[in-house]
Amino acid sequence: MLKYPNLFEPIKIGDVVFRNRIFGSPTGQMDFNSDCTPTADCIAYYVRKASGGAATVTIGECHINPPVSRMGNMSIDLTNDIIMRFMHKLADQVTRLGAVPSVELQHAGRYATRGLGPSAGLVDGDPNHPCFEMTEEQIYETIQMYADAAAKAKAYGFRMVTIHGGHGWLPQQFFSTKTNQRTDKWGGSTENRGRFAAAVCDAIHERCGRGFPIEFRISATEFEDGYGVDGGVEYAKCLDGHADIIHCSVGIHGTTKSENSLRWAPSMFEEDGTFVKYAAEVKKHVKHSFVACVGALSDPAMMEDIIASGKADVVCVARGLLCDPDLPNKARAGKDDEIRRCIRCYYCNVSLMPSFRMFCALNPETSREDEFAKFAPPPEKKSVLVVGGGIGGMEAAISCAKQGHSVILCEKDARLGGVLLCEEAVPFKKHLAEYIELQRNTLHKLGVEVRVRCTVTPEYIEKLAPDVVIAAIGSENAKPAIEGVDGGNVFSVEQIYANPSLAGKRTVILGAGLSGTELALYLRMLGKECELVELLPDINSSNFGQKLIVTLELRAKGVKPRFNTKALKITADGVQCSGPDGEVFVPADTIVIATGRVPLTEQVFELSKVSPSFHMIGDCVGGSGIQDATEAAHTIAYRVVGR
Repeated sequence: MLKYPNLFEPIKIGDVVFRNRIFGSPTGQMDFNSDCTPTADCIAYYVRKASGGAATVTIGECHINPPVSRMGNMSIDLTNDIIMRFMHKLADQVTRLGAVPSVELQHAGRYATRGLGPSAGLVDGDPNHPCFEMTEEQIYETIQMYADAAAKAKAYGFRMVTIHGGHGWLPQQFFSTKTNQRTDKWGGSTENRGRFAAAVCDAIHERCGRGFPIEFRISATEFEDGYGVDGGVEYAKCLDGHADIIHCSVGIHGTTKSENSLRWAPSMFEEDGTFVKYAAEVKKHVKHSFVACVGALSDPAMMEDIIASGKADVVCVARGLLCDPDLPNKARAGKDDEIRRCIRCYYCNVSLMPSFRMFCALNPETSREDEFAKFAPPPEKKSVLVVGGGIGGMEAAISCAKQGHSVILCEKDARLGGVLLCEEAVPFKKHLAEYIELQRNTLHKLGVEVRVRCTVTPEYIEKLAPDVVIAAIGSENAKPAIEGVDGGNVFSVEQIYANPSLAGKRTVILGAGLSGTELALYLRMLGKECELVELLPDINSSNFGQKLIVTLELRAKGVKPRFNTKALKITADGVQCSGPDGEVFVPADTIVIATGRVPLTEQVFELSKVSPSFHMIGDCVGGSGIQDATEAAHTIAYRVVGR
C-alpha cells in the first residue's frame, strides 16, 4: 500500500495521462552551444528529473519569437528547426522515462528587448527602456505566435505546453491594471484584461487539438505592486475552461526594481508551502480547469495533504527537484528520510550568472548530470581517510563510500556537522539541520567508520597509512584587531547561535555579512535588541538573492545596519565606532564578532606532508560556502580517488 496514495494517483488531463501529481516546474537552465542549441549537459539536466519520477519535465525559457519576445539573448528559440531537433532528443528521452515533456512558452512583453506591451510607458521608470503599445494587429499576431510555438513543440515530441502568464510577463501585463491602461476590448474590465490570456489558450487548442494540455502559470497576487488575491481569482476565472491547468505562483519578476521581485521564489524565512493558500483560494472559484500550486514544497506528507484536502489537484516543484531529482521516487517508496530537501539559499539563482547553468549547494550533480553519469565504478578500491566531519567531509566520505572505497571519517568534536551545527535550533535553518542529519544517517547506512573526538595529526595518518587522505578541516573565526576584542562580553557567531542566552538584552554584531545579518534576525525572533556595524557600504555577500531577502527581513524586524562604520574599541558597555557622522558610541551588553573566517591553511599543510594521495577541500583552502565544499568533495571522490 502506498504511503501517499493521493499524491501518486495518476491523472488524465486532455488526452494525456500523468503518472502522479508531482509536476516539474520550469527552471531556466540555459547551457547552450554557440549556435544556441542545448548542450548535452542541458539535456541531461532535464532528463534526470524524468528518471527521478516527476510526472512532467518542463523546459524553461522557451521563447515564442525571440526577436520580439525575449529579454536578453539567452533562451530556447522555438522557431529554429535546428534547435528543435535537439529539443526532440530531450523530449524523446523524457517520454521514454515515463514523464510528460513540456515547454514553457515565454513572451517578456514590456521587458523584452523590443519592448512591446499592452500600454506604452517607461519600464520601471527607465528612460532608456521604453515600452510601446501593441496595436490590435500585433496582439492577434502574438496570439498566433503562441499557437505556432505550441504546434512546433507538439511536432517535436512535447506533449504539453506551459504558458508563463505570471511573474510580470506579457499575459499578466494584459491582466494587471498597473500595466494595462487600454480602453478597447483588451483593457478596462476584468473580462477585457483577461481576454488575451484566454485567447492564447483557445488558439493553441484550435491548432493542437482540445486534448493537448495547456498549463497556464499565473501570479495569484502581485502583492503591493498591483492586484491582490481577489485579482488573482479573477485572473483564474478568465482562464477557467480555456487552460487545462491553472498553475498558481505569485509576484512580479521581469526587470522590476520592486522589492517583491524575488517573492516568486520563497526564502528560508517563509513557511513550507507558503503559496498553497493562494491556489486553494483559486480552486474555490474554478469549475472547469485543474489547479496547481507551487512554492517551497519538498515534504511529501504536505503534498499528500494538499491533494487529499482538495487545495489543489497538482503540486509543482522546481528547486526541490534541483536539490533532489529523486524526490518523487523516494516519496513513492515511503523513503521520506532519504529526501535531500532544498534549504532555499538562492545559490541556484546566483549560479545562473554568469554560467547560465543552475547549480545547487547541496546537490553537486545538478547541471553536471552528463558528466557524472559517465563514470564507471573505479577499477581499484582504496582506503580513504577523511579529516573533518563538516559539510565537505561528510560529502567526501559518502561519495567515496558509494564508489566502493573503505572510508574512515574523523571529526575532532563530539558530533558531525562542523561549524553549521550551531544553527540546528534556528527555525529558518531547519532544512539545513535536516540535511546534516540526512548525511549522518547516510554515512551509517553506507558503513562508513566514524571516529568523533578524534584529532588527526601527521603521525596519526602515518600510523593508519590510508591510500588517500581528504582534508576538510575548515576554518576559524577571524579576530579583528580591535581594542577590547578579548573582553568577557565578546562572543563568536557560533557561540551565540548555539547558546542565545549568552546574548544580553542588547547586542551589537560586528560584520554584516550573511552570518551576522542572519544572526541578527534570529536574535530579533527571540525578542532581543541588536544592531549591526559594517565597514562596507552594504551587506557583504555575493549571494544577491539572499542579500535582498535579508535586507527586507532586517527592515521588517526593525534592524537598521550602520554601514561605512568602523569599530574602534570594545568596552563593557558597548562599541566606540567611527562612521559617516564621526565617532559614535553604540551601547550594548553583548558584542558578537562576525567579521569572517580564516582558512586553517597551516594545519592542512602539515597534514599534506605524509600521504601519497592528498586532497584539500572546503574552507581550509578558502572555499566560500557549502556549495564549494560539496562540489569539490563529490568531484574528487568520483574523478580522482581510485582512478
